[in-house]
Amino acid sequence: MLKGLFKKKDIAAMLREADSTNGGLKRSLTATNLVALGIGAIVGTGIFVLTGQAAAQYAGPALTISFIISALGCIFAGFCYAEFAAMIPVSGSVYSYSYATMGEFLAWFIGWDLILEYLFACSTVAVGWSGYMQSLLNGWGFDIPHQLARSTLDHVNGEWIWTGSIINFPAVCIVAVITILLLGGIRQSAWVNNVIVAIKVLVILLFIGFGLSYIDTGNWTPYIPENTGQFGQYGISGILRGAAVVFFAYLGFDALSTAAQETRRPQKDMPKGILISLIVCALLYVAVTAVLTGIVNYKELGVDAPIAVAIDRVGEGLAWMSPFIKLGAIAGISSVILVMMMGQSRIYYAISCDGLIPRLFSKINIKRGTPQNATIFAGIATGTIAGLLPLSALSELVSIGTLMAFAIVCISIMVLRRTHAHIPRPFKVPLVWVIPPLGAFFCILQMASLPSATWIRLIIWTLIGFVIYFSYGRRHSHLN
Repeated sequence: MLKGLFKKKDIAAMLREADSTNGGLKRSLTATNLVALGIGAIVGTGIFVLTGQAAAQYAGPALTISFIISALGCIFAGFCYAEFAAMIPVSGSVYSYSYATMGEFLAWFIGWDLILEYLFACSTVAVGWSGYMQSLLNGWGFDIPHQLARSTLDHVNGEWIWTGSIINFPAVCIVAVITILLLGGIRQSAWVNNVIVAIKVLVILLFIGFGLSYIDTGNWTPYIPENTGQFGQYGISGILRGAAVVFFAYLGFDALSTAAQETRRPQKDMPKGILISLIVCALLYVAVTAVLTGIVNYKELGVDAPIAVAIDRVGEGLAWMSPFIKLGAIAGISSVILVMMMGQSRIYYAISCDGLIPRLFSKINIKRGTPQNATIFAGIATGTIAGLLPLSALSELVSIGTLMAFAIVCISIMVLRRTHAHIPRPFKVPLVWVIPPLGAFFCILQMASLPSATWIRLIIWTLIGFVIYFSYGRRHSHLN
């Protein structure tokens, strides 16, 4: 029985299957598309939402250090993702890599973790999108009724409370629109994403450029606020916890690996897409955080739309930019939802192809080359969670799932160098016995700094996954 649990998929067979039929998916994406998808997925909620909350609750102005720490972990993990995506260009991302290196049971574990990551990431971003949309509508004199403007539940001082709202209606709406767009096909989705990325990068550069002249350096003092006596609330521990939370902001480059089976030249283009988009976004994050905390005192940034608050605080000097910032944020966050939901549906598709979840999730729309049922289910699940749960609880749960996935990728690269040393590697991680261990270390360090409640939710999620695997997945596994 134990041998069956750790039975591995043959990498050569995986590649032959992908090359021969491609599973019905269409190879349409170029290197440019991948870089745009990466920036589209990464630059969004991290800049437009989480910067404010992480500065207010954890790190203060020193959130710039948090972003640098997170960037280091991501760059190390990014190298590992790039090697895997070039070597095994199939849908499924870390799930598929784990199936080939560590066996079915651990592959299911990480696949279930990826579902957690992408499902709650999409939901988190949708809630952030709702905050900016409502801010924009308020500026135009239109207020959404309270019963439709907030999540049904909130998490305050460790307790769940009813908000009096029925559902976060704007969050549900944007998820429905993105689902319809994704059903139209990967090429159409990539074109829309390219346009959105151009708009939001321009808006971010405008905020950085014009915001520099309104910085009050007094807002950076103290740069590292004194710890309150509780771990994670300012001080060095606050920087570490801030890094763990904003790690979510870099989530996106890993979603590119789920599109490897839809890329024209995955061996060359996947590493470019992952690493270039990651470096560009890291620079943008640090610059935006510095400007944001310089304009507004960090204690006042614990809101869903912090950049909008900064623009409003400046007053007439940047008033002209307010609608552009909000529109850019709305557009930018939309592209994050698009890429994350694409990644989520491809995970369902890959796991279904292996028989671990029902076959209906691997059904392909022949005309458009998209996993139709998986995309629809992703939309329903994401919309439900986004409508019911608050931003704070969602973002921490996403961070721990992401960090775990990245740590496993770093470890798997070292395992594969030993067990499959002779497999052709179009891209290799440099200093393989240095970079992957450092990547795993940074990820585990940030996981350890997350609140215990987040770990409890991860354990509950994992136990649910084990029940599904042993009651359904193991009995229907194609490999076993």
